[in-house]
Amino acid sequence: MKNSYPKIGIRPIIDGRRGGIRESLEETTMNLAKSAAKLYSENLKYPDGTPVQCVIADTCIGGVKEAAMCAEKFERENVGVSLSVTPCWCYGSETIDMNPYTPKAIWGFNGSERPGAVYLSAALAVHSQKGLPAFGIYGKDVQDVGDDTIPDDVREKLLRFAKAGLAVAIMRGKSYLSIGSVSMGIGGSMTNPDFLQEYLGMRTEFVDGTEVLRRIQLGIYDKQEYEKALKWTKENCMSREGKDFNPEHLKHSREQKDKDWEFVVKMTLIFRDLMIGNQELDKMGFGEEALGHNAIAAGFQGQRQWTDFLPDGDFSEAILNSSFDWNGIRKPFTFATEDDHLNGISMLFNHLLTNQSQIFADVRTYWSAHAIERISGWKPDGLLKDGAIFLKNSGSCTLDGTGQQSDANGNPVIKPFWEITEEEVEKMLDATTWYPASLEYMRGGGYSSQFLTRANMPVTMSRINLVKGLGPVLQIAEGWTAAFPDEVFRMIDGRTDKTWPSTFFVPRVTGEGRFKDVYSVMNYWGANHGAISYGHIGADLITLASALSIPVNMHNVDEEKIFRPSAWSAFGTDSEGSDYRACANYGPLYK
Repeated sequence: MKNSYPKIGIRPIIDGRRGGIRESLEETTMNLAKSAAKLYSENLKYPDGTPVQCVIADTCIGGVKEAAMCAEKFERENVGVSLSVTPCWCYGSETIDMNPYTPKAIWGFNGSERPGAVYLSAALAVHSQKGLPAFGIYGKDVQDVGDDTIPDDVREKLLRFAKAGLAVAIMRGKSYLSIGSVSMGIGGSMTNPDFLQEYLGMRTEFVDGTEVLRRIQLGIYDKQEYEKALKWTKENCMSREGKDFNPEHLKHSREQKDKDWEFVVKMTLIFRDLMIGNQELDKMGFGEEALGHNAIAAGFQGQRQWTDFLPDGDFSEAILNSSFDWNGIRKPFTFATEDDHLNGISMLFNHLLTNQSQIFADVRTYWSAHAIERISGWKPDGLLKDGAIFLKNSGSCTLDGTGQQSDANGNPVIKPFWEITEEEVEKMLDATTWYPASLEYMRGGGYSSQFLTRANMPVTMSRINLVKGLGPVLQIAEGWTAAFPDEVFRMIDGRTDKTWPSTFFVPRVTGEGRFKDVYSVMNYWGANHGAISYGHIGADLITLASALSIPVNMHNVDEEKIFRPSAWSAFGTDSEGSDYRACANYGPLYK
């Protein structure tokens, strides 16, 4: 997908009074804007790895005319996120950003010489009165006038706001592509166009599974790339094919297995082309197909109507979600198993905040310490002393989820694609075995990836759920990956399908409420799927959710890290309740 990514607009706000006051503040105010722009361009990247771009208003904004001039420039320059900065008192309603669709924040400089905090409060009050929620940023420590350094607490909020704002802006106008229909009665597979349109500003595109068959049968895919992809698959995946555990009377012949490999490679090409298009198809005379569906995320129904007689989507989903394929290291796609668009959008949220590939998994089983010891004789200790949640779903999980990437200290991580090395790609492939699909589940065959995620990675599991009469709610659980001794893992894994990838998740518990213990997290999880991101990104997800008026119904993020629009404080002193009331009051961003 060729993207024209939204930029961050910086609005330097100034006291409009001439004859000494404005003149004395021009340089200081503009330098504050430049400092914010420098922070963003040096610390944030778009999903393609390029630095985030900022646009600064041509002049300081002292009144409504200059505010209008700035708005016109921002519209020309594709600004999707707005930050106002000021070191002084200014005119509130005359200088604020009035675009209702642009996430906005105000940084009121904490200085004693000029009352920047007074403007911040006044402007935020105007935003609240006008129903245009804005994030307020105010440093804890007083700075001297002219000091253009950014304190750590201000820096954290500036970056958190910008990441959330960019995610909002990047989703706007894109599509979610639903391939197939509802999978096995899963609620998240019932793709909801109203949710996507009203809350995210996204279209919903529907394609029947027969379109994939049509393209395979009529050869509507790049033949040259297919040969390249098949060669790479033979060398890197078929060469790592695992044992066929199917009963003898169900096993496919070697000839059929090889045909299945060819089929799933074609499926992968076609899924990608359906999402983002492929100009090679235009050269073949398929101009409409060449365009794609402008999809920033997609999902494939698979079970059961497809998988009862055709190879499953596990290989395609795993490769698309990973940060590499036969064309080399590249940006991962967001592709949901079973067309669970709610988990797909949860993965998209995580991806846009981190630029990393995301794990899709069933939230399958709570293994208590007692149960682990009962079946294995091994007494869990350390991270596993209170048990773990077993995350497992056929073979669709990103191969980045193996944990074979490393930081400078050798710790397992998941990186943005531009930081991944060819050596790490080889390690991910080496850690993955491709097993013939369990034919009692997937009658049409196919191949499932199998691996065990490395332990001690900080991760965040999240999930959007739709509730009748309430709308979308977001769940968040921060924790870590864990691993068992090999023999114990084989016992646990052998009780389910051992041809699928496995991740063991231990959430950070608080001793109360939904995070009383590991069991409570599993017990209160709202659906059968979860989106798992590397890193503790719960605070960023909370900020993003508030920008979209989506309440958070469970999280284990420290209270001091929670950053929402200032208007949320007007809806009560209880953090969770005020979030629900504020989201209900403002409603969907694009309603």
